[in-house]
Amino acid sequence: MRIVVIGGTGLIGSQVVKRLGEHGHDAVPASPNSGVNTLTGEGVKEVLQGADVLVDVSNSPSFADDDVMNFFTTATTNLTEAAEEAGVGHYVALSIVGTDELPESGYLRAKVAQEKLIRESGLTYSIIRATQFFEFAGAIANSAELDGAVHLPHGGVQPIAASDVAAVVGRTAATAPVNGVLEIGGPEEFTMDGWIRTVLAHRKDERAVVSDPQAKYFGTLLTGKQLVPNSGAQLQPTSLQAWLDAGN
Repeated sequence: MRIVVIGGTGLIGSQVVKRLGEHGHDAVPASPNSGVNTLTGEGVKEVLQGADVLVDVSNSPSFADDDVMNFFTTATTNLTEAAEEAGVGHYVALSIVGTDELPESGYLRAKVAQEKLIRESGLTYSIIRATQFFEFAGAIANSAELDGAVHLPHGGVQPIAASDVAAVVGRTAATAPVNGVLEIGGPEEFTMDGWIRTVLAHRKDERAVVSDPQAKYFGTLLTGKQLVPNSGAQLQPTSLQAWLDAGN
């Protein structure tokens, strides 16, 4: 199949393209660097000509509330309209576990809007909601640093390896649409502060991680298990310790 991967040069997209290619598919990475800009619409119609599947793993360059909402609504509108015109048979999008449970987060509100546009587009689709990636641990710690310590909420999280996410996205793109939401997560549940504390200790990062109930995650308080996948989720095999032992 010809499968166009929007965001195909990023952390997830590049791995999806590689996996699909290894399985004999014509996987086309699309990004602004290749002349495909979903925000302006440049190159979108052209790259989707003859495509069987569209995979969207792109992300907003800015996480400011208005910017991220504009990115996901504009880009998704451009993509769904072009996909319909091109006769694309399967729209696969990567989203986040807990999007509709944390409305105070501008980023997650934007993902809710993206999902709604896909569901209402009339296209056959699969939305994959993933938990936080192991690879984001360092950036999360840095964004939460205050006076030399890392302040994070104690809410639940079940992080996942990016390679496992890419594997699920690739498999989903190569099979029939689910016309619904598939949730995926890692094999172990942590608290947000506990997860980051484990990673920093492994990396011999001496910053203290403080469990702070007032600390926000993407603009919202995280008090419970909003970021933990539901009981029907597909849990992936790579453990945090295995990922760390691999040199990450």
